[in-house]
Amino acid sequence: MKNAIKPNRRIFLKGSAILTAGLASAPIMSWAEEPLQQQDGLYLVGPQKGYSPHVGALLSTMTVMRTWVIDTVKDLTVEQLDFQIDDQSNSIGAMLMHLAATERYYQLNTFEEMEWGSWSNEIKKEWDVPMTLGKEAKEQILGNRIDYYLDQLEKVREVTKQEFAKRDDEWIMKSEPFFGNQPTNNYCKWFHVCEHESNHRGQMKFVIKRLPD
Repeated sequence: MKNAIKPNRRIFLKGSAILTAGLASAPIMSWAEEPLQQQDGLYLVGPQKGYSPHVGALLSTMTVMRTWVIDTVKDLTVEQLDFQIDDQSNSIGAMLMHLAATERYYQLNTFEEMEWGSWSNEIKKEWDVPMTLGKEAKEQILGNRIDYYLDQLEKVREVTKQEFAKRDDEWIMKSEPFFGNQPTNNYCKWFHVCEHESNHRGQMKFVIKRLPD
């Protein structure tokens, strides 16, 4: 990007080398040589086959969080997905679409290196309502079965996985002014996508406990 700030790769690698040396006596795997197989163990967070070490580790964390989100909502009815506690709250269905929209916009920002909000009107027409939530989302994101929301999340995630596979650890450490106009690398941006899901999962659980009998 035009104003991107290159991360200090030498310091990062030096720190990693010190950590590795300190743990040399422990029976740990080599990230570069023995990637984990998360499909055989959801909670094996770490490098994944087909991805660079840090990209794979990040993706494994995102996979765990996504699984927890799905487990939280997978049995909800249409009425439960549409339920709003009050005029200030969002439905679970709207929040699920919000997660998909957030991931889509971070794809555009990090994979296509587009300045935030500079995407086409066509993309905004599709994703701005769930991204911003609010009155329009309350009126428009209604009447969908859980399969609809899970399908939207899966379609967006498949793009993320495909694009992650094309990139390496140098890319994930690449930074630019972003959060608070501070140097922010792609790792931090995608970690935010993951913790953002955690935040909304907490909200979803709150709504579920208050569903009408």
